Amino acid sequence: MTVVDSPDTPQPKSPLSRPIRMIISGGGTGGHIFPAVAIANAVRRRDPRSRILFVGAEGRMEMERVPAAGYDIVGLPVMGFDRKRVWRNFKVLYKLAKSMLKARKVVREFEPDIAVGVGGYASGPLLKEAQKRGIPTLLQEQNSYAGVTNKMLAPKAKAICVAYDGMERFFPATAIRLTGNPLREAVVSYDPTITPQEARKRLGFDPDRPLVAVVGGSLGARTINESVIQSIDPILDAGAQILWQTGRIYADQCRQVADRYIGRGVIATPFLDDMGLVYRAADIVVSRAGASTISEIQALGMPSVLIPSPNVAEDHQRHNARALERCGAAVMILDADARRCLAGEVTSLLSDPTRRKSMSEAARAMAHLSSDERIVDEIFRIVADNASSNAKK
Repeated sequence: MTVVDSPDTPQPKSPLSRPIRMIISGGGTGGHIFPAVAIANAVRRRDPRSRILFVGAEGRMEMERVPAAGYDIVGLPVMGFDRKRVWRNFKVLYKLAKSMLKARKVVREFEPDIAVGVGGYASGPLLKEAQKRGIPTLLQEQNSYAGVTNKMLAPKAKAICVAYDGMERFFPATAIRLTGNPLREAVVSYDPTITPQEARKRLGFDPDRPLVAVVGGSLGARTINESVIQSIDPILDAGAQILWQTGRIYADQCRQVADRYIGRGVIATPFLDDMGLVYRAADIVVSRAGASTISEIQALGMPSVLIPSPNVAEDHQRHNARALERCGAAVMILDADARRCLAGEVTSLLSDPTRRKSMSEAARAMAHLSSDERIVDEIFRIVADNASSNAKK
């Protein structure tokens, strides 16, 4: 595995005399979209002339989030395979064929210098077409257990940027670059002058009592919400407060529960807009184990209790959480055990500041900072090498 040079080393200049043209493809979840946008932003910082086009899946969140970030996006009618109801895949295959034709048209008209895949089924048709046309491709794999699409595309990729050691079991070792996952700048570069006490006060809590932040995703996680309901009293009895991000689906139900604890330090909200403030305020984070969340926990050194979702491809969240647990950087509770175990694990951490400090240090030791710049180094080197090779022909 190749470890990319530190961002302190001299950065390569733009590899072309004209603006670089790049397609970024993938999406479906925030875990794919946040890194994709971070990579695009880093390319644009390095070369403001760059032309960047996103390709995603019609009807998925990238079709809103990417334009909001200031980039053009084209949607493909692609769908993921239904592993449980195989008979439904006739429609999936039909849409895949349509997506391949549309991807061919996009690649032919945009003429990219490189195509970047960030995972998810939306990246398959676009990067496959780019590889067929001899356009260099780079993959970015966020998880410790590689996704099907990236494994399929890996043999012809010029570089595969990963966040975990040991990815040789999925990808060609010579193509792997250990860069880490790009992070949201607003989260990891939050105002350092704001103390945890001030952050808790801004969120409406007692500044002098510890805070447990529960993050269940934009839609919400039923298991996490039901586990919190059973854990509120023990956590409050331990002297802590709870910021409870319920998700949209469960908002009304959870708010009714939180209303029983008015004035006791429980706030339930469907969304958390300012995650930088939340991380600054929290003593412990309770969360699913998606790649972006894991990377933020590592970068910020947050003690965490991770409850991996069992409903994701290749069970990759469990692999992500296990990687932190093995290093002493987090506590993992399986989804089936969360209702029974969450209160005990959280109160145990609240009573043991030495253990929380050790978890924080272990999480930080796993972090890869400036990952977006490292990935752009690879993108520009690949484009430069390809331009040089074409010039010699």
